[in-house]
Amino acid sequence: MSVLAAIAVLALLIVVHELGHFIAARSQGIHVNRFSLGFGPVLWKYQGPETEYAIRAFPLGGFVGFPDDDPDSNIPPSDPNLLRNRPVLDRAIVISAGVIANLIFAYFLLVTQVGTVGVQQFNPQPGVLVPQVVTEQTSAALKAGIKSGDIILAVDGKELGASQEALPYLRQVIQDRPNQPLPLTIQRDNETVSLKVTPEVGTDGKGRIGVVLAPNGNVVRRRADNIVEAFRTGAIEFQRIVILTGQGFVQLLRNFGQTASQVAGPVKIVEIGASIAQSDASALFQFAALISINLAIINILPLPALDGGQLAFLLIEGVRGKPLPTHIQDGVMQTGLMLLLGLGIFLIVRDTANLAWVQRLFQ
Repeated sequence: MSVLAAIAVLALLIVVHELGHFIAARSQGIHVNRFSLGFGPVLWKYQGPETEYAIRAFPLGGFVGFPDDDPDSNIPPSDPNLLRNRPVLDRAIVISAGVIANLIFAYFLLVTQVGTVGVQQFNPQPGVLVPQVVTEQTSAALKAGIKSGDIILAVDGKELGASQEALPYLRQVIQDRPNQPLPLTIQRDNETVSLKVTPEVGTDGKGRIGVVLAPNGNVVRRRADNIVEAFRTGAIEFQRIVILTGQGFVQLLRNFGQTASQVAGPVKIVEIGASIAQSDASALFQFAALISINLAIINILPLPALDGGQLAFLLIEGVRGKPLPTHIQDGVMQTGLMLLLGLGIFLIVRDTANLAWVQRLFQ
């Protein structure tokens, strides 16, 4: 059931994206002849008065089709309601509507979460938690007598208060003081213990003591008291996720060689979603909002076969006063689509091979 819930979330977000295109076109009277979830061979379809609705074999996205270049269409090429015959602004609205729909949907998902089940918030407590000590005999932490479960309350006479800054401050002090004794005040069960630890020099020249550090505190779930607070808190959470997602994409592009392995395809997304659904179904709101925002950012990138690539063509047309030749646009888009499908298939195969139950088959 958790896997089906994750698949349903992903399918819903794709439908929302394509509905954005569809509604933006139909509300302007622009002809739409296809609305498809997935690519490739048709598994199911329904023919409406003008539009064919279909589910296709490869769940790598979806598309809204227009009769502009359909040889079987009986609409005259000069029809003003064909997408290609509309002004640049009308076409830009249709193309960007999928991204806008994903962002709006993500915001309302967060508002719904805040107003119903609430959002998880970290409630910091004084100090920094030591959840794990490295079990090497030469570990500085072991030599000093630090144990798993300890809470470091102070370092070198400075108290680590109940704040998010406590962890980075402690980490920085340890890194800056290799081979120098550091007095620590530690809470262990109901006792306060004073220790001294001497950070060792790591391969990067920074100090280390051989522990895993984590913020000290607990997670609480907070629900909005009224609809106004739900919209306000939802907006704050939406802004936070957008900024973090944008920063993640920047890091991906800057350090692609190191971070490329973190790119996830549909199988990995479903696996993560299933895990979330199994442990805390209410967290699917935030998971869906995160994926929706990711879809929006990916689609707005100026890459062939994505919405951003089509918007780039429109920008060029607006500057030139006329579109690029059709064969150039078609060539770029077809190449981009093949690369996108190839990447999607690669990610599906890689992520499927990495599934725990698949790996057990080959052991």
